[in-house]
Amino acid sequence: MSERISNDPPLPAADAVGPVERLHPAFLIAGLGGSVRAVSGGYALLAYLIVSGRFSTALIVGIGIFIVSIISVLVYWRHFEFRVGANEIRIDSGIFSRTHRSIPFDRIQDVDISQGILARLFGVAKVKLETGGSSGPKADEGVLQAIPLKRAEDLRNLIRSRRGAAPATAQTASGVSDTSTAVPIYRMGIKRLLLAGTFNFSLALFAGMFGLTQTMGDFMGFDPLSAAFWQSVLSTGDPARSFILAHQATAVVAGIILLVLIGLVTGVVRTVVRDWGFRLDRTEVGLRRRRGLTTITDVTLAVRRVQAAIMASGPLRQALGYSELRVQTLGHDEGSGNHVVAPLATGGETNAIVEQLGWRPLPHGIPWTRVSSGYIWSLMVGLTPLYLVLIVQLAVIQYALFQVQENIRAIVWAEMTPVLVSFFAVLAVVAFAIGSRALAWRTTAYAIDGDRLLVRTGWWKKRLTLLPLRRIQSITLHESLVTRRFGIASLAFGVAGGRAGRGYSVPAIPREGARGLRNRLLDVTP
Repeated sequence: MSERISNDPPLPAADAVGPVERLHPAFLIAGLGGSVRAVSGGYALLAYLIVSGRFSTALIVGIGIFIVSIISVLVYWRHFEFRVGANEIRIDSGIFSRTHRSIPFDRIQDVDISQGILARLFGVAKVKLETGGSSGPKADEGVLQAIPLKRAEDLRNLIRSRRGAAPATAQTASGVSDTSTAVPIYRMGIKRLLLAGTFNFSLALFAGMFGLTQTMGDFMGFDPLSAAFWQSVLSTGDPARSFILAHQATAVVAGIILLVLIGLVTGVVRTVVRDWGFRLDRTEVGLRRRRGLTTITDVTLAVRRVQAAIMASGPLRQALGYSELRVQTLGHDEGSGNHVVAPLATGGETNAIVEQLGWRPLPHGIPWTRVSSGYIWSLMVGLTPLYLVLIVQLAVIQYALFQVQENIRAIVWAEMTPVLVSFFAVLAVVAFAIGSRALAWRTTAYAIDGDRLLVRTGWWKKRLTLLPLRRIQSITLHESLVTRRFGIASLAFGVAGGRAGRGYSVPAIPREGARGLRNRLLDVTP
């Protein structure tokens, strides 16, 4: 991709590149939300004024933020132009410093089209030009925020035809291209969609809601772990109300159940909004994925850009025979290079998708090599600071229990409640960490299956990674002061499109085995 930044007028090659085109005027409305969200500093000032009781000043500031947002959107729309030529597209933007970006069609991997609610109302779409550098800091440099949907489809067909790929099929009145006559590789019905939503329950969300109710429950009037909450919610004479008031522990149990239900409903809603109408088709370019309720996205993942495949599951999902399938590509999807191609799929469905990538499905009887037990012992050594905390707390408890005079022991013991709670909390953290690592050790393993590396990790969030050896860009052998004492090392594998420092890895391999595996893979990788 070539780019030139200057303060000069646009380049005088308009006839060669094509006539000037602008964003659809609907961008003035659709783009307002993003402009308002960008003024984060103004919101902090606005919140401060409201809390301090300066409502008139806050109103003026709010109106000012809105006016500034409108002006910024208007100026952006007025100075944004693009031209489509026979072999390239040129995008001109900026006010004081004009930027002229020329993107040759042969550098564009594919064209992604998405529509939000307002965009569908106005018949416009957002177009993102996927290039080899789309995963870098300039990931949005090839984006047309709002152009007519018909123009977006025509532009995608033009680029694909110039690159020798088949154009997209004709669009329907709803704005989604019509491939209803083709048999999809994978699709989700309503039942599968709702089931996938229940698996999206987040323990982090549950913990956040629990902490919020305990710290700000009285202020918000929402503390389901207290009897007073259920007393205000349930009507007088309700047997459940009387039972909860008579048994304080019941209020805590009912509150936890309510928080779990809220978490489940939240997961279902998020999944329905994101994955409604999920469909995966095979095209001449690659895998075409369409999904969304409020925002419809139409993305094509070029097969030759796929770097790895990840199958994720958990104990319950695995017991039901389901897993989620993601692929790592050079382009980014919602800020990540991992694209979900099957949110909830059976083993046969995941194998069918893997075969569409040109890869072999998973064989039976994989000769896994389990990692060293040092995986557990190294963690236990790393928890030494928590052991010291437990020793100090235990010493304080012992002093309060046996060394204090008997006549004041009850008073001191009553004041030790926070120490006791902290002691058992730290003890639970240590036990959970060691237990989780022991369970993870039983499943963490690796295997070389012909021309690819298979990595299996996790016990609660299980992951099975398929990494073609020819896609490995770098191999890093890492040893820490602790792992060196146990004679183990970890190998991290870098692939194109992955985030720096967040590649795929195999932990706790015996040192000589790690070096041998690294040398073996380096002999195979390009």
